[in-house]
Amino acid sequence: MVATIRYEDIVKVPKALLHDHLDGGLRPATIVDLAAEVGHELPTTDPEALGRWFADAANSGSLERYLETFAHTVAVMQTPSALRRVARECALDLAADGVVYAEVRFAPEQHLEQDLTLDEVVEAVLAGFAEGTAQAVEAGLTIRVGTLLTAMRHAARSQEIAELAVRHRDAGVVGFDIAGAEAGFPPTRHLDAFEYLQRENFHFTIHAGEAFGLPSIWQAIQWCGADRLGHGVRIVDDIAPDGSLGRLAAYVRDKRIPLELCPSSNVQTGAVASIADHPIGLLRDLRFRATVNTDNRLMSGTSMSREMSLLVETFGYGWKELQWFTINAMKSAFIPFDERLRIIDEVIKPAYAELLA
Repeated sequence: MVATIRYEDIVKVPKALLHDHLDGGLRPATIVDLAAEVGHELPTTDPEALGRWFADAANSGSLERYLETFAHTVAVMQTPSALRRVARECALDLAADGVVYAEVRFAPEQHLEQDLTLDEVVEAVLAGFAEGTAQAVEAGLTIRVGTLLTAMRHAARSQEIAELAVRHRDAGVVGFDIAGAEAGFPPTRHLDAFEYLQRENFHFTIHAGEAFGLPSIWQAIQWCGADRLGHGVRIVDDIAPDGSLGRLAAYVRDKRIPLELCPSSNVQTGAVASIADHPIGLLRDLRFRATVNTDNRLMSGTSMSREMSLLVETFGYGWKELQWFTINAMKSAFIPFDERLRIIDEVIKPAYAELLA
């Protein structure tokens, strides 16, 4: 039965995506166009070769080196028109891949080189998502995009970005995040921002447990109060070979704290050795709130359909398991409960019911 699941069929089923970086998902041809406009030098101006360069450069086994590839994408995202185009194309590409709900994150503080204000950066991206969503509908596709604003954990602007996110909460910003190198930059450095967000009844996730272990996860949850864990793959360090859970792992599972797992990216950054070694299989068996995500589609040469296809090939999953991951993600989204429920009941479950029948 599993063998009948083809990639083309996976593309067609509705998917929910919680962890996707705007500056990690540009079309190579768009980077070439925008780089020419601003005079930014690229490793190559051939779109196909450039796409390969990003994937090869990201396959370093190091999160720090992986993050260096973003210098080229961020460099071409410094004007309102460029930001709007990238966001529009992001929405269209996700919709074409069958994603019906996506939360896409970006760090406004990285897009100020042409003297834009933080608010202008956010407004340009939100406008692009709105345009892309509308164009998708015209093409017979449906997608809802929520935006997460990210603060860089090595910088000192998290309070400012948190206030920016709350300021735009009614225009499409649904959450906050911190990202960047984990080692040496614990989430507790940004405690003021997280306490502010909690007072404002606002959602946030924290990159934790990707390149750094259990202390990062513990701080993100117990000190900062994260609603979700960005990656969180190192929670497996608190699970014994016999499957028994340590206190932190048990807390994460019992509290149903969502894990934004990104299989291909985790292999690239050295968090795991291979897809087969990825703990997503174990975490699913133990009934953690595991979700499947892309992280950076350009750097990983991936899509939601490809990530799901890899899990089908590696773990023998069928439609039942893919539906489980999809509903987990939708349950964990940062939009109102009634909106989540509508997408689950009216879009996701009917599509999978046909396949399971």
